[in-house]
Amino acid sequence: MTNILAISGSLRQASINTKLLKAMAMAAAENKSMKPVSVDIYPSLGSLPLFNPDMDGREPAAVHEFRSALKAADGVIIASPEYAHGITGVMKNALDWTVGSGEFVEKPTAIINAAPRSSIAFEALKEVLRTMDAAIVPAASLDIPVLGNNLDEAQLTLDLNIGPLMNQVISSLVSAIG
Repeated sequence: MTNILAISGSLRQASINTKLLKAMAMAAAENKSMKPVSVDIYPSLGSLPLFNPDMDGREPAAVHEFRSALKAADGVIIASPEYAHGITGVMKNALDWTVGSGEFVEKPTAIINAAPRSSIAFEALKEVLRTMDAAIVPAASLDIPVLGNNLDEAQLTLDLNIGPLMNQVISSLVSAIG
């Protein structure tokens, strides 16, 4: 089975990024046309302490858990909103914890954007991940217009515009994983 770790850069209860990742997990579980894929959403991004390089050699438990989840994953999908034309603080903090330890190095990674008008953070996230040597999969890094549609996760998987895009992300990422 291919194991994909999904990371939402939003801590909001009603996050469209988290909703999109939950829908992708449902779509992957229901898709019988490709090899088995598990998409697991990382639940504890908000529990990571602020990055401090002095703590890097003796990582806190939450950091160890995050790094271990990344190491165990065959690939990663990131969905993160844009705040003030930038990456969310929680997302940047999480990425900073992995710069020195290298969990993203050559890791097949998809970046999805649930609000296509948020192009600045989308590009900034790509730049940070490229700097960390993540293997960004262009065919799996898409704008998926979830903002404003008021669909739940199940409805997203069935939507004629959104469902195929989610399947493209998953199948392209799985293909890149090999």
